[in-house]
Amino acid sequence: MSLILASESPRRAALLAQAGIVPDAIIPAAIDESVRKAEQPREHALRLATEKARAVAAKRPGCFVLAADTVVSAGRRILPKADDAAMVRDCLKLLSGRRHQVITAVALIAPDGKLRSRVALTRVSVLRLTPADIASYADCREGEGKAGGYAIQGRFEAYIKEIAGSYSNVVGLPLALTVALLKGAGYGR
Repeated sequence: MSLILASESPRRAALLAQAGIVPDAIIPAAIDESVRKAEQPREHALRLATEKARAVAAKRPGCFVLAADTVVSAGRRILPKADDAAMVRDCLKLLSGRRHQVITAVALIAPDGKLRSRVALTRVSVLRLTPADIASYADCREGEGKAGGYAIQGRFEAYIKEIAGSYSNVVGLPLALTVALLKGAGYGR
């Protein structure tokens, strides 16, 4: 049975490949990812992952459709995907010297149409960043397009003091959770 990854993220495809899973197709869902009024980080990630899976499953019925959404939150505040260096700087000023959460919701629609979903939460502590640290990282442009304005798998890892939970979750897809979800739905048996 075919596996479709409903994602625009090359990191998610690479993470799946690390686990020996290669989707038959990658189809971006192209949904509105705006945060709804009073929406909490966990419910926001879960809603988006589910909407992505449903949007792609409607185009490819009879397949396994896997989708995910990653949210970086400081308290109840959902940090944006940084569009530019200025947004990266704003995110890093907020995260400097603090602990935050990375929440990834994973949604899977099986060929029978049944939806299964799980949520992973990882706590990340960032060292206190100097203005020069923030400027240097923003200037390298690695954090652009990333939730919270950073990529843990790159230069920013040097600023991580501590991580509690799944590292792959912070990259964009909690592998152990995802593989268990796929196996539980009958994929790869």
